[in-house]
Amino acid sequence: MLNILHLKRFILICVLMAAVVGAKAQAGYNYYQFGWSLGASYERGYTNVPKQNNNIAFQGSLIYNYNPYLPIELELQKGQLSGGGLTVDRDRFGRKFINNFLALYVHADVQLGTFIDYDNDWFLNIAKGFYLGSGIGLVKNNNTVQRTNVLPQNGSLDYVFPGKDKSYNYAIPLRIGYEYQIFDSYDQPGYAIGIGYVHNLVFGEGLDGYDDPTSIFKNNATNQYRQFTITFKYFFGTTVSYNKLVKHYGF
Repeated sequence: MLNILHLKRFILICVLMAAVVGAKAQAGYNYYQFGWSLGASYERGYTNVPKQNNNIAFQGSLIYNYNPYLPIELELQKGQLSGGGLTVDRDRFGRKFINNFLALYVHADVQLGTFIDYDNDWFLNIAKGFYLGSGIGLVKNNNTVQRTNVLPQNGSLDYVFPGKDKSYNYAIPLRIGYEYQIFDSYDQPGYAIGIGYVHNLVFGEGLDGYDDPTSIFKNNATNQYRQFTITFKYFFGTTVSYNKLVKHYGF
């Protein structure tokens, strides 16, 4: 009877030790599968109107973490692009536009931590947050446009600049930046702060609302806009284990 009690205690101790070792083995490997982000950007357009203004935009996204270093995001942007003016120093024809746009993007950012072995290397543990990314998007343009030439010394006042005030354009974002993970009380990335640069290639003539024929005006470049971004992310949901340590203790 005594031997049976000792055996039960031994088995119980082994089970507890295995549980502790198993839990300890998982510490630092886990991450949350979902998240959301909020951010702001400092942006400028590149269109057929040479003089462009800098503006502030805001964005928010829903995040699916394929792994800790590969977020896939559905992002909504609300911003303003503007340029030109009614004086010759702003535009030789007096063209002027203000575009209060909305944009919806799906993009993925691949961080360096996906590819490198950063174990026990303080520098690589810092560098693992650098990323490159791209995706596809749709821009809804809502322009207020000066349609007529207001400077008679540069052409007929009867000319009406063609184009659409409201339009939709497909876009491709080219993304580069850095994301710093902040760990919660469960030693999982609970938050992140990111800074980045995004260059959006927009297919169509909707950003400034002007669609002048190339026989009259230079109009041979793809519309674009760039953004310097800062974002805050919050992660939640299902806990998933990764095949490498996400948090390194002592760094």
